[in-house]
Amino acid sequence: MVYYNDNELIIRNMKEADARILTDEEIVQGWHADISKYLTRLKDQSEGKCISLTAIYKGIPAGYVHIYITGLGGAFCGEGLPEIVDFGVLEKYRRKGIGGKLMDVAEQIAGQYADTVWLGVGLHSGYGSAQRMYVKRGYIPDGTGVWYQDKPCDPYETKIANDDDLVFFLSKRLERQDES
Repeated sequence: MVYYNDNELIIRNMKEADARILTDEEIVQGWHADISKYLTRLKDQSEGKCISLTAIYKGIPAGYVHIYITGLGGAFCGEGLPEIVDFGVLEKYRRKGIGGKLMDVAEQIAGQYADTVWLGVGLHSGYGSAQRMYVKRGYIPDGTGVWYQDKPCDPYETKIANDDDLVFFLSKRLERQDES
């Protein structure tokens, strides 16, 4: 399904061919990439658990985001709210509006299921642009503090690492989008 299409950018459901291209590009730019994350998302999409999107910029996969109908884990798990998971835009395609448009579409989809959407964002500097974008888009901290490996950290915790498993949860109220 195509969710957005203009002269340069198409946002559509992810395909298996996108997974290989995105993984290869992430490896080139130095990310710890593994195609299995995409294959898991595609399997979940086929089972109706999520909607996986790819941004195609001038014919080439440039970014992605996944919207889980109910969250996978974390601060809002069990509340029946959609979760935005694993959002990314390849570095060479940043500052072209791709990330903002991906988030617009993700939020529109989430709004079909609830009036609130949530996400976790990593805390190391590699997530800096995403952290800033979420704040600008109106996401606010949930109040549970920092989480590590899917568990809230105790105050003064010393056995954590500043890696991809160290996250902060945020949520945003949406205008509910009723399906027509």
